[in-house]
Parts: sequence; C-alpha cells; structure tokens
Amino acid sequence: MEMTGEQRIAAPRQRVWEALNDPEVLRACIPGCQSLEREGENGFIAVAEVKIGPIGARFKGNVTLNDLDPPNGYTIEGSGNGGVAGNAKGAAKVRLSDDAGGTLVSYNVDAQVGGRMAQLGGPIIDATAKQLAGKFFSRFGEIVSGDAAAAPAPAATEAPAATPVAAAAPVVAAAPAPFAIPAAPAPTRGAPWEWLVALGLAIIAGYMLGRSYIGEWWMVAVLITVIAAAGAGYSAGRRNGGWQ
Repeated sequence: MEMTGEQRIAAPRQRVWEALNDPEVLRACIPGCQSLEREGENGFIAVAEVKIGPIGARFKGNVTLNDLDPPNGYTIEGSGNGGVAGNAKGAAKVRLSDDAGGTLVSYNVDAQVGGRMAQLGGPIIDATAKQLAGKFFSRFGEIVSGDAAAAPAPAATEAPAATPVAAAAPVVAAAPAPFAIPAAPAPTRGAPWEWLVALGLAIIAGYMLGRSYIGEWWMVAVLITVIAAAGAGYSAGRRNGGWQ
C-alpha cells in the first residue's frame, strides 16, 4: 500500500519539528494509541488498538526515526504484531516546508499488512489508512497550533459563581408566601378527668337512688347526675375549640 498526502499546520517549522519528535504529542495524536515510550535515542515502543474493517486488534511494535534532517524532516519506520489479526510494517517519509507563515507537512507512506487483515482487500485497507492519517494530522495540527488548549478547570474547592437566579434562591425560599393562610391548629382533646368525675358522681347518685325507698334522695341523685354530666360536657367543649 502506498499513500501520499499533505497537511498545513498553523505553526512555525521549528515547532512542528519538535512536536514530531515529542513522544507525548505523538501519543496524543495517534488514533488508538495506548502508550508510546522512548527506547534509545531515536526509537519508541508503541501499543495501539486499531480497527480495519470488521477486524480490530491490539498492536505492539517498534518505531524508529531515521534520516533525521532537523527541522526539514525524517523517515519513520515501524513494525507491529496484532496477534491472530495479523501484522503490519512500513515506512513514511515526512518533509517540512514553510508555507505562508505556517508549515506544510508532506508525507509518503509505504506499508504492508499480513494475516487476516490482508484478506480484507486493498480498498478497505487504503480507506482505513487515509482515515487514520487524517485523524492524526487533524489532532496534531490542533495541538501544535494551540487550538486544542483548554481553559483550566476550576479547583474542586472553589464554588462556582452564582447566577442572579441562584443567588436569589435562598432569599425566595426564606420569605413567607404573601397570601399564605396559616393552617388551623389541630383540635386538642380535652382532658378525660371531667368525664371520670361525672361518671363517679353518676355512680354515687345511682347508688343513692337505689337505696332511696322513701324520701327525697332520688331527687338529689337525679340532680347530681344532671349537673355532673352538664359540667363535664361544657368543660370538654371549651377545651376543643368552643366559644372563646
């Protein structure tokens, strides 16, 4: 598979060159890259997950930078093994040139794949390679030109500024409703002692009435019962919200 392309980066050539040699920048730009560690002066060990068509695999391989010509370009060579998915190896010549205040990155890729991936056919492999290259240079351009710089997040202990609505919320919550009608107090039960006294007096009166064969004791008993019952009812009514 052979592929050529160009990408304009809005940054000076020296900055682009330094970024192309920075493992952290490369790791952030390579699609699916999980790790990229420097090995020796011009080598790296890379681990990346790549999906070509229906086949996805985790590749581990070596990357070497050759023919270094700072800040004009280099040749990057690599090989990786994706297990049962297959293997890949290839090289890319990268050239940098000034372009209207920015840098034009030109690349020429020559790669080969083997195993199950090779059975997918050239069109699928070519389309995937172009897609991966497009993602790499798009992200690379954002990082090098500074467009991907994000504003620092506020400290965890720092409370966000309150909006006018949020600031007024405590006041509104604390203020009473202008037309609120106070709830009527639940009626309290009168103390049961009035009825106990009335019951006791009624028992006494009944006893007296039962003993009064003659005389006026029965009249006294009836009068005591009526007075006790009336007094108990009146007291209980006042305690349960009667006349004030």
